[in-house]
Amino acid sequence: MSIPAGFSLFASQLANHLWQSTLFAAAAGLLALTLKKNGARPRFWLWLAASAKFLLPFALLVAAGARLQTSGSFRTPAQTAVVIDQLTEPFAANNTQVPEVTRSLSGRRVMTALPLILPAIWLAGIVAVLWHWCLRWRRMVLSLRGLAPSHQGRELELLRSLEPRAGISRPLRLILSPAAIEPGIVGIVNPLLLLPAGIADRLTDAQLAAVIHHELCHVRRRDNLAAALHMLVEAFFWFHPLVWWMGARLLDERERACDEEVLALGSEPQIYAEGILKICEFYLETPLACAAGVTGSNLKQRIEEIMIHRTARKLETGKKLLLALMATAALFGPVVLGLLHPASTLAQSQNSSAAAIHIDSISIHPSKLVGDDARPDQPNSHVFYKPDSFTAGNVTLPELIRNAYGVQESQISGGPDWIKTSHFDAEVKFTPAPGTGHIEGMVELRSALQAALADRFNLQLHRERRPLAVYELTIGPEGSKLKETQAGGAKPSLMQHTPGHLVGTAVNADMLVQVMQWHLGTPIVNKTGLKGAYDFTFSVERGAAPLSEDPAPLLKAVSDQLGLELKPATDTVEVLVIDHAEPVTGANEMSGSK
Repeated sequence: MSIPAGFSLFASQLANHLWQSTLFAAAAGLLALTLKKNGARPRFWLWLAASAKFLLPFALLVAAGARLQTSGSFRTPAQTAVVIDQLTEPFAANNTQVPEVTRSLSGRRVMTALPLILPAIWLAGIVAVLWHWCLRWRRMVLSLRGLAPSHQGRELELLRSLEPRAGISRPLRLILSPAAIEPGIVGIVNPLLLLPAGIADRLTDAQLAAVIHHELCHVRRRDNLAAALHMLVEAFFWFHPLVWWMGARLLDERERACDEEVLALGSEPQIYAEGILKICEFYLETPLACAAGVTGSNLKQRIEEIMIHRTARKLETGKKLLLALMATAALFGPVVLGLLHPASTLAQSQNSSAAAIHIDSISIHPSKLVGDDARPDQPNSHVFYKPDSFTAGNVTLPELIRNAYGVQESQISGGPDWIKTSHFDAEVKFTPAPGTGHIEGMVELRSALQAALADRFNLQLHRERRPLAVYELTIGPEGSKLKETQAGGAKPSLMQHTPGHLVGTAVNADMLVQVMQWHLGTPIVNKTGLKGAYDFTFSVERGAAPLSEDPAPLLKAVSDQLGLELKPATDTVEVLVIDHAEPVTGANEMSGSK
Protein backbone atom coordinates (compact mmCIF):
# COMPACT_ATOMS: atom_id res chain seq x y z
CA MET A 1 0.00 0.00 0.00
CA SER A 2 1.34 3.45 -0.83
CA ILE A 3 0.56 7.02 0.05
CA PRO A 4 -0.95 8.74 -3.04
CA ALA A 5 1.69 10.44 -5.16
CA GLY A 6 -0.13 13.76 -5.23
CA PHE A 7 -0.17 13.95 -1.44
CA SER A 8 3.45 12.81 -1.21
CA LEU A 9 4.56 15.48 -3.69
CA PHE A 10 2.59 18.21 -1.91
CA ALA A 11 3.95 17.15 1.49
CA SER A 12 7.54 17.17 0.23
CA GLN A 13 7.11 20.60 -1.35
CA LEU A 14 5.60 21.99 1.85
CA ALA A 15 8.38 20.46 3.97
CA ASN A 16 11.04 21.92 1.67
CA HIS A 17 9.35 25.33 1.79
CA LEU A 18 9.26 25.27 5.59
CA TRP A 19 12.90 24.16 5.69
CA GLN A 20 13.98 26.97 3.35
CA SER A 21 11.94 29.55 5.27
CA THR A 22 13.41 28.36 8.58
CA LEU A 23 16.95 28.64 7.21
CA PHE A 24 16.14 32.13 5.93
CA ALA A 25 14.79 33.13 9.35
CA ALA A 26 17.92 31.74 11.04
CA ALA A 27 20.09 33.83 8.70
CA ALA A 28 17.96 36.89 9.49
CA GLY A 29 18.39 36.19 13.20
CA LEU A 30 22.18 36.03 12.86
CA LEU A 31 22.18 39.31 10.98
CA ALA A 32 19.95 40.86 13.63
CA LEU A 33 22.53 39.86 16.27
CA THR A 34 25.26 41.67 14.36
CA LEU A 35 23.06 44.80 14.40
CA LYS A 36 22.31 44.60 18.13
CA LYS A 37 24.07 47.89 18.87
CA ASN A 38 22.44 49.66 15.95
CA GLY A 39 18.94 51.06 15.72
CA ALA A 40 15.86 48.84 15.81
CA ARG A 41 14.66 49.77 12.33
CA PRO A 42 17.01 47.48 10.29
CA ARG A 43 16.34 44.60 12.70
CA PHE A 44 12.59 45.07 12.22
CA TRP A 45 12.96 44.87 8.45
CA LEU A 46 15.08 41.75 8.76
CA TRP A 47 12.38 39.97 10.75
CA LEU A 48 9.69 41.24 8.38
CA ALA A 49 11.63 39.82 5.42
CA ALA A 50 11.91 36.49 7.25
CA SER A 51 8.15 36.54 7.80
CA ALA A 52 7.40 37.40 4.16
CA LYS A 53 9.59 34.48 3.05
CA PHE A 54 6.96 32.09 4.42
CA LEU A 55 4.54 33.46 1.82
CA LEU A 56 7.05 33.37 -1.06
CA PRO A 57 8.25 29.87 -1.96
CA PHE A 58 11.75 29.85 -3.40
CA ALA A 59 10.44 27.29 -5.89
CA LEU A 60 8.70 30.13 -7.77
CA LEU A 61 11.98 32.03 -8.16
CA VAL A 62 13.86 28.83 -9.04
CA ALA A 63 11.24 28.09 -11.72
CA ALA A 64 11.71 31.62 -13.09
CA GLY A 65 15.44 30.97 -13.34
CA ALA A 66 14.85 27.60 -14.98
CA ARG A 67 12.78 29.29 -17.68
CA LEU A 68 15.76 31.49 -18.49
CA GLN A 69 18.01 28.47 -18.80
CA THR A 70 18.92 27.55 -22.36
CA SER A 71 19.90 24.02 -23.28
CA GLY A 72 23.56 23.43 -22.52
CA SER A 73 24.29 27.10 -21.83
CA PHE A 74 24.96 26.62 -18.13
CA ARG A 75 25.71 23.54 -16.11
CA THR A 76 26.38 22.97 -12.43
CA PRO A 77 29.16 20.52 -11.43
CA ALA A 78 27.77 17.23 -10.21
CA GLN A 79 29.01 17.41 -6.61
CA THR A 80 27.88 21.02 -6.32
CA ALA A 81 24.42 20.10 -7.60
CA VAL A 82 24.09 17.34 -5.00
CA VAL A 83 25.06 19.70 -2.17
CA ILE A 84 22.59 22.31 -3.44
CA ASP A 85 19.77 19.76 -3.59
CA GLN A 86 20.50 18.33 -0.15
CA LEU A 87 20.72 21.78 1.43
CA THR A 88 17.72 23.45 -0.22
CA GLU A 89 15.38 20.49 -0.80
CA PRO A 90 16.19 17.71 1.68
CA PHE A 91 12.67 16.27 1.52
CA ALA A 92 11.99 14.38 -1.70
CA ALA A 93 8.64 13.03 -2.79
CA ASN A 94 8.47 9.26 -2.77
CA ASN A 95 5.95 6.51 -3.05
CA THR A 96 5.95 5.64 0.63
CA GLN A 97 5.13 2.00 1.22
CA VAL A 98 3.40 0.70 4.34
CA PRO A 99 5.71 -1.90 5.98
CA GLU A 100 4.44 -5.44 5.79
CA VAL A 101 4.08 -5.76 9.56
CA THR A 102 1.72 -2.77 9.67
CA ARG A 103 -0.58 -3.84 6.89
CA SER A 104 -3.41 -4.57 9.22
CA LEU A 105 -6.93 -3.41 8.51
CA SER A 106 -6.55 -0.46 10.90
CA GLY A 107 -3.17 0.39 9.38
CA ARG A 108 -4.62 0.43 5.88
CA ARG A 109 -7.46 2.64 7.01
CA VAL A 110 -5.07 5.12 8.63
CA MET A 111 -2.81 5.28 5.57
CA THR A 112 -5.78 5.66 3.26
CA ALA A 113 -7.24 8.47 5.39
CA LEU A 114 -3.91 10.23 6.01
CA PRO A 115 -4.10 12.44 2.88
CA LEU A 116 -7.49 13.63 4.13
CA ILE A 117 -6.75 13.90 7.86
CA LEU A 118 -3.61 16.04 7.71
CA PRO A 119 -4.97 18.69 5.28
CA ALA A 120 -8.17 18.80 7.34
CA ILE A 121 -6.20 19.48 10.53
CA TRP A 122 -4.16 22.17 8.77
CA LEU A 123 -7.29 23.83 7.36
CA ALA A 124 -9.02 23.66 10.75
CA GLY A 125 -6.05 25.43 12.33
CA ILE A 126 -6.12 28.15 9.68
CA VAL A 127 -9.84 28.70 10.18
CA ALA A 128 -9.45 28.79 13.98
CA VAL A 129 -6.68 31.42 13.88
CA LEU A 130 -8.49 33.59 11.33
CA TRP A 131 -11.73 33.28 13.30
CA HIS A 132 -9.90 34.39 16.45
CA TRP A 133 -8.51 37.46 14.64
CA CYS A 134 -11.94 38.24 13.16
CA LEU A 135 -13.60 38.15 16.58
CA ARG A 136 -11.02 40.55 18.00
CA TRP A 137 -11.35 42.83 14.98
CA ARG A 138 -15.14 42.79 15.28
CA ARG A 139 -14.83 43.77 18.94
CA MET A 140 -12.77 46.80 17.94
CA VAL A 141 -15.14 47.77 15.11
CA LEU A 142 -18.10 47.60 17.48
CA SER A 143 -16.31 49.88 19.92
CA LEU A 144 -15.95 52.48 17.14
CA ARG A 145 -19.52 52.23 15.86
CA GLY A 146 -21.38 55.54 16.10
CA LEU A 147 -18.27 57.58 16.92
CA ALA A 148 -17.63 60.67 14.78
CA PRO A 149 -14.22 62.21 14.04
CA SER A 150 -13.21 65.01 16.39
CA HIS A 151 -13.02 68.53 14.89
CA GLN A 152 -11.72 70.46 17.88
CA GLY A 153 -9.96 70.10 21.18
CA ARG A 154 -6.48 69.95 22.63
CA GLU A 155 -5.79 66.47 21.24
CA LEU A 156 -6.57 67.57 17.67
CA GLU A 157 -4.39 70.67 17.97
CA LEU A 158 -1.43 68.58 19.12
CA LEU A 159 -2.04 66.07 16.31
CA ARG A 160 -2.06 68.72 13.60
CA SER A 161 1.08 70.36 14.96
CA LEU A 162 2.99 67.06 15.05
CA GLU A 163 1.97 65.65 11.64
CA PRO A 164 4.45 67.73 9.58
CA ARG A 165 7.34 66.82 11.90
CA ALA A 166 6.46 63.12 11.61
CA GLY A 167 6.34 63.25 7.80
CA ILE A 168 2.57 62.77 7.52
CA SER A 169 1.27 64.66 4.47
CA ARG A 170 -2.41 63.75 4.69
CA PRO A 171 -4.18 64.77 7.94
CA LEU A 172 -5.37 61.84 10.03
CA ARG A 173 -8.85 61.49 11.39
CA LEU A 174 -9.01 61.63 15.18
CA ILE A 175 -11.61 59.67 17.12
CA LEU A 176 -12.09 59.98 20.86
CA SER A 177 -13.49 56.77 22.29
CA PRO A 178 -15.38 56.48 25.57
CA ALA A 179 -13.88 53.00 26.02
CA ALA A 180 -10.85 52.62 28.29
CA ILE A 181 -8.55 51.60 25.43
CA GLU A 182 -4.98 52.72 24.87
CA PRO A 183 -4.11 55.14 22.03
CA GLY A 184 -3.59 53.38 18.72
CA ILE A 185 -3.67 53.55 14.94
CA VAL A 186 -6.60 51.68 13.38
CA GLY A 187 -6.76 50.81 9.70
CA ILE A 188 -4.31 50.22 6.88
CA VAL A 189 -5.48 52.10 3.77
CA ASN A 190 -7.13 55.03 5.59
CA PRO A 191 -5.70 54.88 9.11
CA LEU A 192 -7.16 56.90 11.97
CA LEU A 193 -5.84 57.83 15.38
CA LEU A 194 -7.89 56.43 18.24
CA LEU A 195 -7.52 58.13 21.62
CA PRO A 196 -9.49 57.46 24.79
CA ALA A 197 -11.75 60.36 25.76
CA GLY A 198 -10.32 62.39 28.63
CA ILE A 199 -6.70 61.43 27.97
CA ALA A 200 -5.78 65.11 27.85
CA ASP A 201 -6.89 65.41 31.49
CA ARG A 202 -4.55 62.64 32.61
CA LEU A 203 -1.41 63.51 30.57
CA THR A 204 0.50 66.77 30.28
CA ASP A 205 0.92 68.40 26.88
CA ALA A 206 4.48 67.10 26.59
CA GLN A 207 3.48 63.55 27.54
CA LEU A 208 0.50 63.53 25.18
CA ALA A 209 2.62 64.98 22.36
CA ALA A 210 5.21 62.21 22.79
CA VAL A 211 2.49 59.53 22.77
CA ILE A 212 0.81 60.98 19.65
CA HIS A 213 4.20 61.24 17.95
CA HIS A 214 4.77 57.54 18.67
CA GLU A 215 1.50 56.71 16.89
CA LEU A 216 2.38 58.89 13.91
CA CYS A 217 5.60 56.90 13.55
CA HIS A 218 3.47 53.78 13.13
CA VAL A 219 1.51 55.48 10.35
CA ARG A 220 4.58 56.65 8.45
CA ARG A 221 6.21 53.22 8.74
CA ARG A 222 2.97 51.43 7.72
CA ASP A 223 3.32 49.12 10.70
CA ASN A 224 -0.30 47.99 10.52
CA LEU A 225 0.28 46.59 7.03
CA ALA A 226 3.40 44.75 8.21
CA ALA A 227 1.49 43.37 11.20
CA ALA A 228 -1.37 42.19 8.98
CA LEU A 229 1.14 40.42 6.73
CA HIS A 230 2.60 38.53 9.67
CA MET A 231 -0.86 37.70 11.00
CA LEU A 232 -1.50 36.00 7.67
CA VAL A 233 1.74 34.03 8.09
CA GLU A 234 0.66 33.00 11.60
CA ALA A 235 -2.71 31.85 10.27
CA PHE A 236 -1.31 29.65 7.49
CA PHE A 237 1.66 28.30 9.45
CA TRP A 238 0.09 28.17 12.90
CA PHE A 239 1.84 24.87 13.65
CA HIS A 240 5.36 26.35 13.29
CA PRO A 241 6.67 27.74 16.64
CA LEU A 242 9.20 29.94 14.85
CA VAL A 243 6.39 31.94 13.24
CA TRP A 244 4.98 32.98 16.62
CA TRP A 245 8.43 33.72 18.00
CA MET A 246 9.13 35.99 15.02
CA GLY A 247 5.85 37.78 15.72
CA ALA A 248 7.15 38.70 19.17
CA ARG A 249 10.44 39.93 17.66
CA LEU A 250 8.55 42.07 15.15
CA LEU A 251 6.51 43.67 17.92
CA ASP A 252 9.64 44.34 20.01
CA GLU A 253 11.58 45.97 17.19
CA ARG A 254 8.54 47.90 15.93
CA GLU A 255 8.00 49.61 19.29
CA ARG A 256 11.71 50.23 19.85
CA ALA A 257 12.03 51.84 16.41
CA CYS A 258 9.19 54.23 17.21
CA ASP A 259 10.67 54.98 20.66
CA GLU A 260 14.02 55.82 19.09
CA GLU A 261 12.39 58.16 16.60
CA VAL A 262 10.32 59.97 19.26
CA LEU A 263 13.43 60.58 21.36
CA ALA A 264 15.50 61.57 18.33
CA LEU A 265 13.02 64.38 17.59
CA GLY A 266 13.51 65.97 21.01
CA SER A 267 11.09 64.38 23.47
CA GLU A 268 12.43 64.16 27.02
CA PRO A 269 13.01 60.52 28.04
CA GLN A 270 11.48 60.92 31.49
CA ILE A 271 8.39 62.71 30.18
CA TYR A 272 7.91 60.10 27.45
CA ALA A 273 8.32 57.20 29.89
CA GLU A 274 5.87 58.76 32.35
CA GLY A 275 3.31 59.16 29.56
CA ILE A 276 3.56 55.46 28.64
CA LEU A 277 3.27 54.38 32.28
CA LYS A 278 0.15 56.52 32.82
CA ILE A 279 -1.49 54.94 29.78
CA CYS A 280 -0.68 51.49 31.18
CA GLU A 281 -2.23 52.55 34.50
CA PHE A 282 -5.52 53.86 33.11
CA TYR A 283 -6.15 52.10 29.80
CA LEU A 284 -6.38 48.61 28.27
CA GLU A 285 -3.98 47.34 25.62
CA THR A 286 -5.20 47.31 22.02
CA PRO A 287 -6.66 43.88 21.15
CA LEU A 288 -4.98 43.54 17.73
CA ALA A 289 -1.38 43.54 16.52
CA CYS A 290 -2.48 45.35 13.36
CA ALA A 291 -3.88 48.22 15.43
CA ALA A 292 -0.56 49.63 16.59
CA GLY A 293 -0.58 51.03 20.13
CA VAL A 294 2.02 52.50 22.43
CA THR A 295 2.33 49.94 25.26
CA GLY A 296 3.25 46.80 23.31
CA SER A 297 6.41 44.67 23.62
CA ASN A 298 8.46 44.18 26.79
CA LEU A 299 7.35 47.30 28.66
CA LYS A 300 9.94 47.11 31.47
CA GLN A 301 12.83 46.79 29.03
CA ARG A 302 11.42 49.58 26.85
CA ILE A 303 11.16 51.98 29.79
CA GLU A 304 14.75 51.18 30.79
CA GLU A 305 15.98 51.84 27.26
CA ILE A 306 13.97 55.07 27.05
CA MET A 307 15.42 56.34 30.33
CA ILE A 308 18.99 55.39 29.40
CA HIS A 309 18.41 56.99 25.98
CA ARG A 310 21.49 55.36 24.52
CA THR A 311 21.94 56.82 21.06
CA ALA A 312 21.67 54.03 18.48
CA ARG A 313 24.71 53.75 16.27
CA LYS A 314 24.12 54.36 12.61
CA LEU A 315 24.83 51.53 10.21
CA GLU A 316 28.45 51.44 9.16
CA THR A 317 29.30 51.10 5.47
CA GLY A 318 30.34 47.47 5.93
CA LYS A 319 27.02 46.52 7.51
CA LYS A 320 25.10 48.37 4.80
CA LEU A 321 27.00 46.41 2.17
CA LEU A 322 26.34 43.17 4.06
CA LEU A 323 22.59 43.86 4.19
CA ALA A 324 22.53 44.80 0.50
CA LEU A 325 24.45 41.63 -0.38
CA MET A 326 22.10 39.43 1.66
CA ALA A 327 19.02 41.07 0.14
CA THR A 328 20.39 40.55 -3.37
CA ALA A 329 21.28 36.92 -2.60
CA ALA A 330 17.83 36.24 -1.14
CA LEU A 331 16.03 37.66 -4.16
CA PHE A 332 18.25 36.61 -7.05
CA GLY A 333 19.96 33.56 -5.53
CA PRO A 334 17.04 31.20 -6.26
CA VAL A 335 16.77 32.62 -9.79
CA VAL A 336 20.45 31.90 -10.40
CA LEU A 337 20.00 28.46 -8.84
CA GLY A 338 17.21 27.70 -11.29
CA LEU A 339 19.35 29.05 -14.13
CA LEU A 340 22.35 26.89 -13.29
CA HIS A 341 20.55 23.85 -11.93
CA PRO A 342 16.96 23.63 -13.21
CA ALA A 343 15.09 20.97 -11.22
CA SER A 344 12.35 20.21 -13.69
CA THR A 345 9.11 18.34 -13.39
CA LEU A 346 7.24 16.60 -16.15
CA ALA A 347 5.77 19.40 -18.19
CA GLN A 348 2.07 19.55 -18.74
CA SER A 349 2.88 20.32 -22.36
CA GLN A 350 3.96 16.70 -22.79
CA ASN A 351 0.56 15.49 -21.71
CA SER A 352 -1.19 18.05 -23.91
CA SER A 353 0.90 17.10 -26.94
CA ALA A 354 0.16 13.43 -26.28
CA ALA A 355 -3.52 14.22 -26.02
CA ALA A 356 -3.40 15.79 -29.49
CA ILE A 357 -2.18 12.51 -31.04
CA HIS A 358 -4.82 10.16 -32.42
CA ILE A 359 -4.20 6.87 -30.61
CA ASP A 360 -6.01 4.06 -32.37
CA SER A 361 -5.56 1.35 -29.76
CA ILE A 362 -3.73 0.50 -26.57
CA SER A 363 -3.21 -3.06 -25.37
CA ILE A 364 -1.20 -3.74 -22.21
CA HIS A 365 -1.55 -6.93 -20.16
CA PRO A 366 0.60 -9.40 -18.18
CA SER A 367 3.05 -11.12 -20.49
CA LYS A 368 2.11 -14.34 -22.27
CA LEU A 369 5.78 -15.05 -22.98
CA VAL A 370 6.40 -16.33 -19.45
CA GLY A 371 4.77 -19.06 -17.36
CA ASP A 372 2.42 -21.75 -18.67
CA ASP A 373 1.32 -19.67 -21.68
CA ALA A 374 4.87 -19.03 -22.96
CA ARG A 375 5.38 -19.52 -26.70
CA PRO A 376 8.68 -21.27 -27.49
CA ASP A 377 8.91 -19.60 -30.92
CA GLN A 378 9.13 -16.10 -29.35
CA PRO A 379 12.23 -14.54 -27.73
CA ASN A 380 12.17 -13.89 -24.00
CA SER A 381 11.67 -10.19 -24.59
CA HIS A 382 11.44 -7.96 -27.64
CA VAL A 383 10.69 -4.37 -28.66
CA PHE A 384 9.66 -3.32 -32.19
CA TYR A 385 9.17 0.19 -33.57
CA LYS A 386 7.11 0.94 -36.66
CA PRO A 387 6.06 4.33 -38.07
CA ASP A 388 2.58 3.90 -36.59
CA SER A 389 2.99 1.44 -33.72
CA PHE A 390 5.04 0.20 -30.81
CA THR A 391 5.12 -3.46 -29.80
CA ALA A 392 6.87 -5.03 -26.81
CA GLY A 393 6.78 -8.49 -25.27
CA ASN A 394 7.83 -9.73 -21.84
CA VAL A 395 9.15 -6.34 -20.69
CA THR A 396 9.06 -4.63 -17.29
CA LEU A 397 7.58 -1.22 -16.61
CA PRO A 398 11.05 0.43 -16.41
CA GLU A 399 11.79 -0.95 -19.89
CA LEU A 400 8.57 0.59 -21.17
CA ILE A 401 9.51 3.88 -19.53
CA ARG A 402 12.92 3.76 -21.21
CA ASN A 403 11.26 3.50 -24.59
CA ALA A 404 8.62 6.13 -23.83
CA TYR A 405 10.99 8.79 -22.52
CA GLY A 406 14.26 7.99 -24.28
CA VAL A 407 16.22 7.50 -21.06
CA GLN A 408 18.55 4.82 -19.80
CA GLU A 409 18.12 2.37 -16.92
CA SER A 410 20.31 4.49 -14.62
CA GLN A 411 17.94 7.42 -15.20
CA ILE A 412 14.93 5.66 -13.67
CA SER A 413 14.47 5.66 -9.91
CA GLY A 414 11.84 4.88 -7.29
CA GLY A 415 8.62 2.95 -7.64
CA PRO A 416 7.26 -0.16 -5.90
CA ASP A 417 9.16 -3.45 -5.99
CA TRP A 418 6.86 -5.17 -8.49
CA ILE A 419 7.97 -2.95 -11.40
CA LYS A 420 11.23 -4.93 -11.67
CA THR A 421 9.69 -8.39 -11.51
CA SER A 422 6.35 -8.14 -13.33
CA HIS A 423 6.47 -8.49 -17.13
CA PHE A 424 3.99 -7.17 -19.67
CA ASP A 425 3.11 -7.32 -23.34
CA ALA A 426 2.26 -3.96 -24.88
CA GLU A 427 1.03 -2.67 -28.22
CA VAL A 428 0.21 0.95 -29.01
CA LYS A 429 -1.09 1.93 -32.45
CA PHE A 430 -1.61 5.52 -33.50
CA THR A 431 -2.12 7.63 -36.60
CA PRO A 432 0.85 9.95 -37.32
CA ALA A 433 0.17 13.52 -38.35
CA PRO A 434 0.17 14.06 -42.14
CA GLY A 435 3.65 14.67 -43.56
CA THR A 436 5.41 13.45 -40.42
CA GLY A 437 9.01 12.40 -41.01
CA HIS A 438 10.72 9.41 -39.42
CA ILE A 439 12.30 11.38 -36.57
CA GLU A 440 9.18 13.42 -35.89
CA GLY A 441 7.18 10.18 -35.95
CA MET A 442 9.40 8.77 -33.19
CA VAL A 443 8.65 11.83 -31.07
CA GLU A 444 4.91 11.35 -31.61
CA LEU A 445 5.23 7.64 -30.89
CA ARG A 446 6.92 8.34 -27.56
CA SER A 447 4.21 10.84 -26.66
CA ALA A 448 1.59 8.21 -27.43
CA LEU A 449 3.42 5.62 -25.33
CA GLN A 450 3.74 8.09 -22.43
CA ALA A 451 -0.01 8.65 -22.53
CA ALA A 452 -0.61 4.87 -22.63
CA LEU A 453 1.59 4.25 -19.56
CA ALA A 454 -0.11 7.04 -17.61
CA ASP A 455 -3.51 5.60 -18.53
CA ARG A 456 -2.84 1.90 -17.94
CA PHE A 457 -0.42 1.95 -14.99
CA ASN A 458 -1.69 5.19 -13.45
CA LEU A 459 1.96 6.17 -13.77
CA GLN A 460 2.97 9.37 -11.99
CA LEU A 461 6.54 10.58 -12.00
CA HIS A 462 8.65 13.71 -11.84
CA ARG A 463 12.10 14.73 -13.01
CA GLU A 464 15.12 15.50 -10.87
CA ARG A 465 18.75 16.18 -11.71
CA ARG A 466 21.33 13.84 -10.21
CA PRO A 467 25.03 13.08 -10.81
CA LEU A 468 25.46 9.93 -12.91
CA ALA A 469 28.11 8.20 -14.94
CA VAL A 470 27.76 9.51 -18.52
CA TYR A 471 29.60 9.90 -21.77
CA GLU A 472 30.34 13.42 -22.99
CA LEU A 473 30.06 13.87 -26.75
CA THR A 474 32.47 16.52 -28.04
CA ILE A 475 33.99 17.49 -31.36
CA GLY A 476 37.29 15.71 -32.03
CA PRO A 477 40.62 17.48 -32.52
CA GLU A 478 40.32 17.30 -36.32
CA GLY A 479 36.79 18.69 -36.41
CA SER A 480 33.39 17.20 -37.15
CA LYS A 481 32.97 15.00 -40.22
CA LEU A 482 29.18 15.32 -40.26
CA LYS A 483 27.91 16.79 -43.55
CA GLU A 484 25.34 19.51 -43.11
CA THR A 485 22.13 18.83 -45.05
CA GLN A 486 22.07 20.87 -48.24
CA ALA A 487 19.41 23.53 -48.67
CA GLY A 488 16.87 23.32 -51.45
CA GLY A 489 13.61 22.16 -50.05
CA ALA A 490 12.80 20.82 -46.64
CA LYS A 491 13.92 17.21 -46.23
CA PRO A 492 12.07 14.94 -43.83
CA SER A 493 14.25 13.57 -41.03
CA LEU A 494 15.14 9.95 -41.66
CA MET A 495 17.26 7.44 -39.78
CA GLN A 496 17.68 3.95 -41.27
CA HIS A 497 18.95 1.59 -38.62
CA THR A 498 20.16 -1.96 -39.32
CA PRO A 499 22.48 -4.10 -37.15
CA GLY A 500 25.89 -2.37 -37.10
CA HIS A 501 24.85 0.26 -39.66
CA LEU A 502 23.16 3.66 -39.44
CA VAL A 503 22.22 6.12 -42.20
CA GLY A 504 20.90 9.54 -41.23
CA THR A 505 19.29 12.24 -43.38
CA ALA A 506 18.56 15.72 -41.97
CA VAL A 507 19.23 14.43 -38.44
CA ASN A 508 20.30 16.73 -35.60
CA ALA A 509 22.98 15.91 -33.05
CA ASP A 510 20.48 15.24 -30.27
CA MET A 511 18.81 12.44 -32.24
CA LEU A 512 22.20 10.93 -33.01
CA VAL A 513 22.92 10.99 -29.27
CA GLN A 514 19.64 9.16 -28.59
CA VAL A 515 20.66 6.27 -30.84
CA MET A 516 24.21 6.00 -29.51
CA GLN A 517 23.21 6.08 -25.85
CA TRP A 518 20.65 3.38 -26.52
CA HIS A 519 23.43 1.06 -27.62
CA LEU A 520 25.76 2.08 -24.79
CA GLY A 521 23.07 1.88 -22.12
CA THR A 522 24.58 5.05 -20.59
CA PRO A 523 23.37 8.66 -20.83
CA ILE A 524 25.28 10.86 -23.27
CA VAL A 525 25.62 14.61 -22.70
CA ASN A 526 25.80 16.51 -25.97
CA LYS A 527 28.57 19.10 -25.72
CA THR A 528 29.28 19.44 -29.43
CA GLY A 529 27.36 22.69 -29.85
CA LEU A 530 26.14 21.40 -33.24
CA LYS A 531 22.75 22.94 -34.05
CA GLY A 532 22.12 22.04 -37.68
CA ALA A 533 20.72 19.04 -39.57
CA TYR A 534 23.23 16.54 -40.93
CA ASP A 535 23.57 13.61 -43.35
CA PHE A 536 25.86 10.74 -42.39
CA THR A 537 26.63 7.05 -42.79
CA PHE A 538 27.90 5.20 -39.77
CA SER A 539 29.03 1.59 -39.26
CA VAL A 540 30.26 -0.31 -36.20
CA GLU A 541 32.29 -3.52 -36.22
CA ARG A 542 30.61 -5.26 -33.31
CA GLY A 543 32.39 -7.92 -31.30
CA ALA A 544 30.94 -10.86 -29.40
CA ALA A 545 30.03 -8.72 -26.36
CA PRO A 546 27.26 -6.12 -26.55
CA LEU A 547 28.32 -2.48 -26.86
CA SER A 548 27.07 -1.77 -23.35
CA GLU A 549 29.75 -4.14 -22.03
CA ASP A 550 32.47 -3.41 -24.61
CA PRO A 551 31.96 0.14 -25.95
CA ALA A 552 35.40 0.37 -27.60
CA PRO A 553 34.16 -0.41 -31.19
CA LEU A 554 31.50 2.31 -30.96
CA LEU A 555 33.90 4.88 -29.48
CA LYS A 556 36.41 4.20 -32.27
CA ALA A 557 33.78 4.39 -35.01
CA VAL A 558 32.42 7.68 -33.67
CA SER A 559 35.93 9.16 -33.71
CA ASP A 560 37.00 7.80 -37.10
CA GLN A 561 33.79 8.24 -39.08
CA LEU A 562 32.03 11.22 -37.45
CA GLY A 563 34.97 13.23 -36.10
CA LEU A 564 33.42 13.21 -32.64
CA GLU A 565 34.63 11.89 -29.29
CA LEU A 566 32.85 10.04 -26.49
CA LYS A 567 34.58 10.38 -23.13
CA PRO A 568 33.47 8.82 -19.81
CA ALA A 569 32.59 11.46 -17.21
CA THR A 570 30.26 12.28 -14.32
CA ASP A 571 27.62 14.92 -14.91
CA THR A 572 24.25 16.06 -13.58
CA VAL A 573 21.50 14.67 -15.77
CA GLU A 574 17.75 14.30 -15.56
CA VAL A 575 16.39 11.28 -13.71
CA LEU A 576 12.79 10.06 -13.81
CA VAL A 577 11.52 9.37 -10.29
CA ILE A 578 8.46 7.11 -10.16
CA ASP A 579 6.02 8.51 -7.58
CA HIS A 580 3.18 6.07 -8.18
CA ALA A 581 2.39 3.05 -10.36
CA GLU A 582 -0.31 0.39 -10.26
CA PRO A 583 0.11 -3.05 -11.88
CA VAL A 584 -2.02 -3.99 -14.86
CA THR A 585 -4.02 -7.16 -14.25
CA GLY A 586 -5.92 -9.12 -16.88
CA ALA A 587 -7.02 -7.76 -20.24
CA ASN A 588 -6.56 -4.01 -20.57
CA GLU A 589 -7.35 -2.74 -24.02
CA MET A 590 -8.72 0.41 -25.57
CA SER A 591 -9.78 1.32 -29.09
CA GLY A 592 -10.41 4.75 -30.49
CA SER A 593 -8.82 8.15 -30.00
CA LYS A 594 -7.23 8.85 -26.65
